[in-house]
Amino acid sequence: MSGLGVLMLVAGGAWIIFVSLFSALVQTLAPDWVPARVLAMFMLIFQGGLAAGSALWGLIGQREGIDAALLWAGIGTVATSGLGLFWRLPSGPADLSPWSRWRIPVAVEEVGPGLEDGPVLVTVEYHVESDVTAFIKAIHEQERVRRRDGASRWGIYRDTAAPDRFLETFEVRSWAEHLRQHARQTQADRRLEERIKSYVSGPPTARHLVRARRGGRASQE
Repeated sequence: MSGLGVLMLVAGGAWIIFVSLFSALVQTLAPDWVPARVLAMFMLIFQGGLAAGSALWGLIGQREGIDAALLWAGIGTVATSGLGLFWRLPSGPADLSPWSRWRIPVAVEEVGPGLEDGPVLVTVEYHVESDVTAFIKAIHEQERVRRRDGASRWGIYRDTAAPDRFLETFEVRSWAEHLRQHARQTQADRRLEERIKSYVSGPPTARHLVRARRGGRASQE
């Protein structure tokens, strides 16, 4: 077997190992309620990148020559490997077991929303007693958790009349989707939640409001 054949054998084996390990890592790092969707998105991006890359390098090879295409592909491979210095994968799997801290929101019977009613506006009021800068940094980290669990239009606001009062707001598509959020928090989110609470005086106050439509219902907790 020629030297090139040996190199191709080693490269092919390394490629198989990489794809297997990365696919397993994607499933390991995904919460229990979403692994199938995460894996589907990973495969879509991964396989789509292969297809788009094949077309791109084929076009470059046709116009500039195969040597130029291979040269630039090699340079791109070396350059992108440096991204690992800035965007590292987690060193180990996080604790993704469920953490049910939120109590199920209660609505009075005459205005109680149906499961498909929405969107739902959720507001959480905090009274920050120390280190406002650290609180703002921590609450912005929570934006990723809220959006991961199905929220949109996330924001954090400070009361101009009471500087220690902050209001976190986000929207959820429906009442049913918001109820699912209560089952999507994990033990890995607990550390961030406790860090936020360390800057806050008293328990945060949550309110849930459903868009009021003509002839419809709205709720507030």
